[in-house]
Amino acid sequence: MDFWLTVLVLFRRWYVSVPAFLLALGVAAGVYSTVPTLWTSNAAMVLTTPRTGASLPIHPGTTNAPVNPLLNFDRGLTMTASILTARLTTADTAADLGIVPNGEVAYKVHNGSTNAEALASGPFVFVEGEARTPEAAQDIVRRVVDRAKAELVKSQQVVDAPPATFMTLSQVVAPTPPEPEPGRKLRSAVVALALGAMAALFATYAVDSLADMRRRRKEDAAPSPPVQVDERVLIAADPHVNGKQT
Repeated sequence: MDFWLTVLVLFRRWYVSVPAFLLALGVAAGVYSTVPTLWTSNAAMVLTTPRTGASLPIHPGTTNAPVNPLLNFDRGLTMTASILTARLTTADTAADLGIVPNGEVAYKVHNGSTNAEALASGPFVFVEGEARTPEAAQDIVRRVVDRAKAELVKSQQVVDAPPATFMTLSQVVAPTPPEPEPGRKLRSAVVALALGAMAALFATYAVDSLADMRRRRKEDAAPSPPVQVDERVLIAADPHVNGKQT
């Protein structure tokens, strides 16, 4: 019932609702055209162990049997990927890379898990960059990849690991060609349209309420018509009136 009452009000005050909704559409179109397009680029890396393994031989002069790094994944690689992800996402690292809060360039580093606090399911490091220009989006991804490699070397030097056992970062997916991300523009336009529609509905109801108030005031201010009394009713009610008339 309320729905049809709303529709009735909108049709009755069409001279308000129609221009208001057209204005809301115009505002949404303006928001969509003014919100800058974001470009995104991605890269994926995997941690691997050296071919000679993660340890040095006990007896000098002997060597470990070479192994295939891609067949030598263990929990240590996963843990190192999580540590590396945490270091790359700090505010200090972002500042070193030239990222400012609410700036035109931003990046994300994750390990493929939907829960940022959970350990990764594998030794992967994913980088996502976004910027208002294609060149800047791909450039920030390249810089983060280079920073990740430097952080990995630094982490192993801090724990005094033998250089022969250093883990390496291999690119699974190189920084991809930038692609436009229309989601932000579309969301902004939808929000603007929703707010404009609500404002149009409010304006229509306000005009309808004011019109009803004016109509009631005019009805109250109008003089009441004189009451017509039938003489026969007066005679029947008062015999003295009847006698005077006769």
